[in-house]
Amino acid sequence: MTLILRFLLRVLLLAAGLVFAASVLAAFALLLALWSVRALWARLTGRPVAPFVMRMGSGSAFAAMMRRAPPASRTPRADTAAGVRTRLVDVSDVEPRSPAS
Repeated sequence: MTLILRFLLRVLLLAAGLVFAASVLAAFALLLALWSVRALWARLTGRPVAPFVMRMGSGSAFAAMMRRAPPASRTPRADTAAGVRTRLVDVSDVEPRSPAS
């Protein structure tokens, strides 16, 4: 009996693997078809065919982040000398209670 169950489990897992492989293949085929249609349309309209590329570089990401940051003052000491520094206030939103016995 256990031999039959093991065989059925293996057949079921094989079928699940085949279904998964077929779905990945179908998704790849769909993406390839979409890219081919896009490339054909670009050629028909006279535009250059650009590949799907997502470039990622830590240097360019850091530079983009620094460009988005607000400009800082040229002399940090001038801010403190002018009294721009804000006072930190002790903030607490917890009300102390005596422990329940």
